[in-house]
Amino acid sequence: MARLPRLVVPNQPHHILQNGIDRQPIFRDVEDCTQFLGWLREAARQFKVAVHAYVLLPAQLQLLLSPSDTTGLARMMQWVGRYYVPYFNAKYQRAGTLWQSRYRATVIDSESYFLTCSQYIELSPVRLGLAGSPAEYAWSSHAHHAGTRSDPLIHDHPVFWALGNTPFEREAAYRQLIDQGLSEKQWLALETAIAKGWPLGSEKFLNLLAKQASRRVSPARRGRPARPKAETAQE
Repeated sequence: MARLPRLVVPNQPHHILQNGIDRQPIFRDVEDCTQFLGWLREAARQFKVAVHAYVLLPAQLQLLLSPSDTTGLARMMQWVGRYYVPYFNAKYQRAGTLWQSRYRATVIDSESYFLTCSQYIELSPVRLGLAGSPAEYAWSSHAHHAGTRSDPLIHDHPVFWALGNTPFEREAAYRQLIDQGLSEKQWLALETAIAKGWPLGSEKFLNLLAKQASRRVSPARRGRPARPKAETAQE
């Protein structure tokens, strides 16, 4: 079955996942991370994409962002790759692509899953054993949300602003969410949606999205459709 085109919804949060080819490192030192984030910031500004959260893992990139139109996300990712891949290849004397296939984009229901997705991203280093806490991992947006460092890359989403009336209240509320962590059910819901590329949200959100996009936004049910009862009875 042919793969559906990537779904991009303007002004809606998307989780972006990009792996290194064969799970090879794509960030090896401080300079790599700094260079990538600088180019990402410029590309986000140029193509009008608001970045809300991120993490740079050794062999993986995760972003939570909202594009302003249907083309800006792809153009941003292409632009960053056009600068970062040649830089990385020249530095480490390698050739060829750096990425494992195309990046994955999952549309996120902001009301139900925005904060959960932000936590998922910033807790990833802890889940992978790279740090004891999100605060110990330098290459994520956690410091910005926790109030320990302002990050010029980050554009706070209205859902984050709703956590409190002042920066102190918002940061304290977010730190509390991080301390609570995610349940296995929440991890599984996010990991499944990200792996499959299906939007993640409430039934109401998915129904509205399907109408707006004029396409299927969830997996089709497996198996043959049930026969009508009248037809079954006649047999």
